Amino acid sequence: MSNKLNKVKLSKGILEMKFMSRTREKLEKEKDDAEGRALYSNEFTDKMLHESSKYIIETSYVPCEDLIEGRISYGGMNPEIERLIELEKNKDLAAQVERERAEAAERQKMRKDVPDEEMAQFYTSVMKSMKKKYEKGGKRQPSILPLNIKRMEKSRDDDD
Repeated sequence: MSNKLNKVKLSKGILEMKFMSRTREKLEKEKDDAEGRALYSNEFTDKMLHESSKYIIETSYVPCEDLIEGRISYGGMNPEIERLIELEKNKDLAAQVERERAEAAERQKMRKDVPDEEMAQFYTSVMKSMKKKYEKGGKRQPSILPLNIKRMEKSRDDDD
């Protein structure tokens, strides 16, 4: 217990460094384990914590096989149960419709600000200007030297 209290915590910047990747992974694993223990602490028994067994004994095979719990009616034999099943299906359908509406609203929110045609025209004009910038030779004019440099060259030739 005292070891955990005296442990120095490393800053986020240091943990982001390349050579600290193992330490970062180890700390993340410890953090996830602690969160998992806290989340499922009420479901763990003392026997589960102290034993090395990796098996969980389930009293029923219903959760293992994803079976439907409860009673089922076929062919109108039990109308009350069929009505309850229908209500459950409708609730699932309503939830699905609500999710689809939320997705449609999100797509509407994310619609384009710039139409595709306008973006294509802009892109082609940018590509043309970049092509001109990096073209070699051909259409470029040679740079003209300033007049005072030409005069200096002439004056050196005259001195000889």
